[in-house]
Amino acid sequence: MSAPSTVAEATKGMNWTGSGLHFSGLGHYYPRELVRNEGEVSIGGRTYSPQAVEELGVKSLHRADEEESVAYMAEQAARNALARAGREPGELDLVILANWTDRQWIPEIGPEVTARLGADRALSFDVCGACTGFVHGVQVAAAMLAAQPTWKRAVVVAADRFTRRARPGTRGQLIFGDAAGAVVLERGEADREGLLRSTLACDASQADTVAARDGWLRPRPELIELAIGSSLKVAGSLLDSGGIGVPDLDWLIPHPGNNAIHAGVKSGLTLPPEKFLTNFAERGNTGCASIPIALSEFSEANLVKPGDLVLSTAVGSGWYYGGLLFRV
Repeated sequence: MSAPSTVAEATKGMNWTGSGLHFSGLGHYYPRELVRNEGEVSIGGRTYSPQAVEELGVKSLHRADEEESVAYMAEQAARNALARAGREPGELDLVILANWTDRQWIPEIGPEVTARLGADRALSFDVCGACTGFVHGVQVAAAMLAAQPTWKRAVVVAADRFTRRARPGTRGQLIFGDAAGAVVLERGEADREGLLRSTLACDASQADTVAARDGWLRPRPELIELAIGSSLKVAGSLLDSGGIGVPDLDWLIPHPGNNAIHAGVKSGLTLPPEKFLTNFAERGNTGCASIPIALSEFSEANLVKPGDLVLSTAVGSGWYYGGLLFRV
């Protein structure tokens, strides 16, 4: 496949139909500390009324302690996904870690996750892409599995400690949570329907809409409108290229930003509310981990079932926007 020449062409994404690539296992990990947002909440010298807390829409979130590093959380989520896939770490050819909250120069964190797992023969590395990191990781893993005939299996794990990027006293402390989510992506028979389409694009002119140069996340006011428009662009591209309509979807499981973004996306897609599925109210915005933790949690609860058609969209600082269309 030749490289796309324009942003519009890039948004059309990659076609994985007939590749046999599918998610054979889903996993997640939530830190031990559960923080509840109830009633009047005081943080960082500011007090939020019960009404303001309720309007933000996050009833609880998880906060990692010092021992629950990104590598630790990623390992737990990956082990969970492998167990549900019925696979062992030694069967992995590739491990990709998506993370943006704890970036370091060297070494990358992915190899540490791989060593913790005991996936001795797997290539491992990190990707970023901010909150689109999971989409980025899946697309890279799919391309590498498709290009390497002897490779069969990858783990893509997304882990963020988002609570550490909330500026003290801001609403981010009531919204941002920590978590890790993982999928086992493997190649099966060509008629095995799984990953259908993926896309990831970048609008560099909007790179500063969300920034964290001093460690704290600082979104600009235009974020909501940009996030809604980008999410709808991704959804339209993936559905149109797959010849699929909104009524054909079983679920839209997006990266959750906030309630205003959710409302705009649902309205723009004319999506029935019962098909819009997130765990935002219970887990908050968990960065790049948000899509795989929701997939894992709702699959484990038997709400999302094998064969369901799912569209997942994500946006993130960069300005990145992307998504996945797949059957569970």
